Amino acid sequence: MSSRSLSKNFTEGNIPKQLLLFTLPFMASNALLVLYSTIDMIIVGEFVGTPGLSAVSQSSQIINFATMLCLGFSNAGQVLLSQALGAGKRKEMNNIIGTLFGFITILSLVLTGLILSIKSWILDVMNIPIESYDMAMDYLVICAAGLVFTAGYNMVSAVLRGMGDAQRPLLFIGIASGVNLVLDIIFTGLLKWGVAGAAWATIIGQAVSFVFSLYYLYKRREAFGFDFKRESFIINGKYASMIAGIGTPMAIQSGFINLSMLVVNSMINDISVVASATFGVGVRIDDIVNKISQGIQYAAVPMVSQNIGARQNDRAVKVVRWAWTYSAALTVFFMVLYIAFGKELFMIFSDDVLVHEMSGEFIRAILFMFPAFAVMRGSGAFIQGIGNAKLSMVLALLDGVVLRIGLSWLFGIYLGWGFFGFVLGYGLAPYGYAIPSMIYFLAGRWKKRGALADKL
Repeated sequence: MSSRSLSKNFTEGNIPKQLLLFTLPFMASNALLVLYSTIDMIIVGEFVGTPGLSAVSQSSQIINFATMLCLGFSNAGQVLLSQALGAGKRKEMNNIIGTLFGFITILSLVLTGLILSIKSWILDVMNIPIESYDMAMDYLVICAAGLVFTAGYNMVSAVLRGMGDAQRPLLFIGIASGVNLVLDIIFTGLLKWGVAGAAWATIIGQAVSFVFSLYYLYKRREAFGFDFKRESFIINGKYASMIAGIGTPMAIQSGFINLSMLVVNSMINDISVVASATFGVGVRIDDIVNKISQGIQYAAVPMVSQNIGARQNDRAVKVVRWAWTYSAALTVFFMVLYIAFGKELFMIFSDDVLVHEMSGEFIRAILFMFPAFAVMRGSGAFIQGIGNAKLSMVLALLDGVVLRIGLSWLFGIYLGWGFFGFVLGYGLAPYGYAIPSMIYFLAGRWKKRGALADKL
């Protein structure tokens, strides 16, 4: 491979060292990504209060649902690129990238139109507390209008991950986070725009990052592997079909997990605005832990894909085992941190004493989720890396719909455990993905599948 290329070859070399070095930038990127949205929560909590926290947490779930749909198709493009790279099919990569650009742009614009047309219905279904309703509407409308920038950033990052590049996504999200922080302070703090100010800061930060990423990659288009010619952006039917085929189950997977979050939020919103705010803050803290550990999965997916594409199954298996090892160590660290300083973490986001008091229930329940995520980082990366999107979708539906909603209803409503029960159901649901995915990997039936690279 050219020394100027942004891509990396993972079909040879020391696997634990490669995985660790590849993981660290993704952990940093994901930490900044969470910081990006966390800044909104902290500043809104300081200048707007508990109703504002509830508004941001609720509306951001809707935007996350749309973002995850786009990300599902972006991840499909990532898998195709990784396997093409592992198989040495660099010529096909230009067409895959161009098709993905067009595909995601159209999808994000369609989703924007859909959200804006049914925005009132969505908020009504979610049982948004009356104190938060107008602010939630402001946040939803502004962020939905800027969805193309959010989807665009995630698309560029997915392409770079597929090529084995972890440095550029870190650069781009660093720019977005910096812009967001400055504008959050100005719009929400100084100008007193409230929740709307936080939304504008978020979207402008994402837009600046996306535009900069396109400019950066255009200037380095030879190393990037995409020529940016007009004709290259024309959607290729073959690759669009493959992206749709792989991406649809991934999008359903991501979308329904977030949809289940909306349902659980709706149940909790019936308790009180304090419960709504506590759950919103708790999920945000959990998202920090989740996204940082997700860096391991982000690194493992292209490593698995490249080696599957190169027909080096043994190396792909070793990647998964080392992903499990690193995930287990990180899980223990975060569990200790949560137990020792959980309440203090909630105090960073809110000065509401009632939220602090309810935080203990959230912490006791959410700890049950951590081991499941440790398993998913390895086996989930493997299923995604080999391109078995249908299995991933089935497991995600079991996690996100059957168990997350079902267990939350069982514990929270049927058994009458209230807030603790809702969070416990939310925390136990990921075992519906973790355990079957581990069994699938260890059983070895996946060896009968052909590589996607063979069809390119």
